[in-house]
Amino acid sequence: MPEIAVLDSAVHFEETGSGTPLVLLHGNPTSSHLWRNVIPRIGGPFRVLAPDLIGMGRSGKPDVPYRFEDHARYLDAWFDALGLEAAVLVGTDWGGALAFDRGARLPERVRGVVFMETIVRPMAWSEYPAAARARFEAFRTPGVGEELVLDRNVFIEGSFDQTVLTGLAEADLDVYRSPYPTRESRRPLLEWPRAMPLDDEPADVVARVKAYGDWLGGTPEVPKLLLTFDSSPTLMIDPAMAAWCAANIAGLETVHCGPAGHQAPEDRPEEIAAAVTAWAGRHFAQPAAGLAITGGAG
Repeated sequence: MPEIAVLDSAVHFEETGSGTPLVLLHGNPTSSHLWRNVIPRIGGPFRVLAPDLIGMGRSGKPDVPYRFEDHARYLDAWFDALGLEAAVLVGTDWGGALAFDRGARLPERVRGVVFMETIVRPMAWSEYPAAARARFEAFRTPGVGEELVLDRNVFIEGSFDQTVLTGLAEADLDVYRSPYPTRESRRPLLEWPRAMPLDDEPADVVARVKAYGDWLGGTPEVPKLLLTFDSSPTLMIDPAMAAWCAANIAGLETVHCGPAGHQAPEDRPEEIAAAVTAWAGRHFAQPAAGLAITGGAG
């Protein structure tokens, strides 16, 4: 369970294996703990790393606004601190958006992307999953969002019932709960729903999502894998959005992984690991120890 100094703080991360770096990025309100049942099942010659985003999990909590740009800045610094010059990124929720954003800004350092349940383009409120729309409207309402997320901690105490089909053990909920004992510590949890690019707001995030949309659509040489799921009203990538991805994202393969909620690695770790291992093995496997094949944009 290593930790490394990053800018004015520190980032905790999990790490195992050796070979091509495979970086797993979580979203809100989770941490690297989300990948605990995926990481041991990833086969092949890969160095698997899973950081806690800044302000989340066991990473530090610097005095920053926790906007999208802050998370990207600290994540960039983490890659630099570890000397990860080129990696394959696996992201869910905001972790997928951060992976896309890094690909758009630093294309030479992203060899491929696996994504699930993430933000692939700006959306209208009418497109947002109906089961979550009222909650997210409340989160974005000044005063109401603070009461719900900072005072009542609803992202931890209420959201997993809706986003994990198979349920969450109390011990795992405690792991997700532990970084947020106080009102101040929960600020990152509130900033994330307020960053969702809906009806052209907030403008800074919309601009970044549009920029990475251009990258996704214009880089057929970069392998990309979409993992899809079913049976939950909280899914962000439903069949219609998956069809949009197939039509607009270059170099895309899609694997359906079965029933899951929005926090899909909690429900389908085996299927996710198998899909990632097979795809990455085809595109980035090493012929011999220490000899990496250049793939994607790297």
